[in-house]
Amino acid sequence: MPTQITQVDDDDRGVTIYRVEGEMFPEDVELITRLALEQRSEKGNSIVIDIADLDFIDSNSAPLLRRLESVHGFEITGSEIFLQNIVNAAEKA
Repeated sequence: MPTQITQVDDDDRGVTIYRVEGEMFPEDVELITRLALEQRSEKGNSIVIDIADLDFIDSNSAPLLRRLESVHGFEITGSEIFLQNIVNAAEKA
């Protein structure tokens, strides 16, 4: 499934949410980074990246995504589904 990024602006709260669906690769993280930095620069909004609807994130993208949180202060939400999938896989093994 191709990557789909949807931008939702909540100007009342000063937040921009990027909902990411499908698959995430390093070039997708780079695109989100550019979009989010531009948005924050233009509007001053806080940035939230919602990855709850991702089907796949490759091993090279995960640290890049984490870096957005630590370096740029973006909030990453929706990662609970990945943790649950790991737990489920471990229980089946």
